[in-house]
Amino acid sequence: MNRSWSWRLGAALLATAALAAADPRGAVAQPPAIVWQSQTSGVTSRLRGISAVSASVAWACGGNGTVLRTVDGGRRWQLLPVPGAESLDFRDVDAMSDRVAHVLSIGTGAASRIYETSDGGAHWDLRFANTDPRVFLDAMAFWDETRGMAVGDSVDGRFVILVTTDGGRTWTRVPADRLPPALPGEGAYAASGTNVAVFGRGDVWIGTTAARVLRSPDGGQTWRVANAPLAHGTSAGIFSIAFRDAQHGIVVGGDYQKESEASDNAAVTVDGGATWTLVRGLSGFRSVVAWVPGAPRAILAFGPSGADSSSDEGRTWSPLAAEGFDSLSMVAAGGAAWATGQRGRISKLTLP
Repeated sequence: MNRSWSWRLGAALLATAALAAADPRGAVAQPPAIVWQSQTSGVTSRLRGISAVSASVAWACGGNGTVLRTVDGGRRWQLLPVPGAESLDFRDVDAMSDRVAHVLSIGTGAASRIYETSDGGAHWDLRFANTDPRVFLDAMAFWDETRGMAVGDSVDGRFVILVTTDGGRTWTRVPADRLPPALPGEGAYAASGTNVAVFGRGDVWIGTTAARVLRSPDGGQTWRVANAPLAHGTSAGIFSIAFRDAQHGIVVGGDYQKESEASDNAAVTVDGGATWTLVRGLSGFRSVVAWVPGAPRAILAFGPSGADSSSDEGRTWSPLAAEGFDSLSMVAAGGAAWATGQRGRISKLTLP
């Protein structure tokens, strides 16, 4: 882990908070240590999925069957066509390396699919082809290179949850009798590929449109449900969930039709998701949240209209002088992060 990078980012976030507290007008300058580098994607589709493997390698995905990859830190992004997927809306990508990645598309019936490549996008294999017209996939996450989970909206009062134990080559639906009952119409927002979070060997959490958190300690075999104090409704609820360890987590969201409103759109847990406490301070609707690797108390939250940072585990927030984005992915070892958004926008966060 790049301890120097993590320490400097944590210090920069603390500086941001200090500036916000010191300026009575509420104006906050971007700390000079944080650098956002706008990159050229070569596409105009909205990019809602991003997966950062290292400071050099990242994958992105979006509408019109778009899948992109960089292997040189973002100096060049390569378009990787998925045959037969030209009309699909890819909302999530999970990459293991510069060669192995999984992409998930959303939509009812046959539009919900999962593809895999093992040769850097030269060839793609359709690993899950949905045939149920009622199923609508939303997102996926992997514990490691072999075990993963995909989540879809509820059908007949139960969520659709798929698991893989062979690196995504096959997906098996968790039996309905093992899942907690869903509320009427309850689902998950396919906004950034981050409404499902995993940790350790089997911990998994799912944030729903009804502002509930489903959690399992054993890879989806048993479940419990907790309410989070977030606003929810037709266009509101939990949009992103993230855990830094098995106990400390955060959910963010709001109303995506009211991007500038920031009421009841973040909550934290210190007991593994059993209970959630409302926190305030986000400056608008937020579609993605991420803990900063190596800086345990630091968090970044992004939405289409802007960004915020916290240096105290989400209890207080300060706005960042950054463009709005739909999704964000931090390199696990530190050193870089990428964010994606509308009109093919991609930016990279680095520290000098």
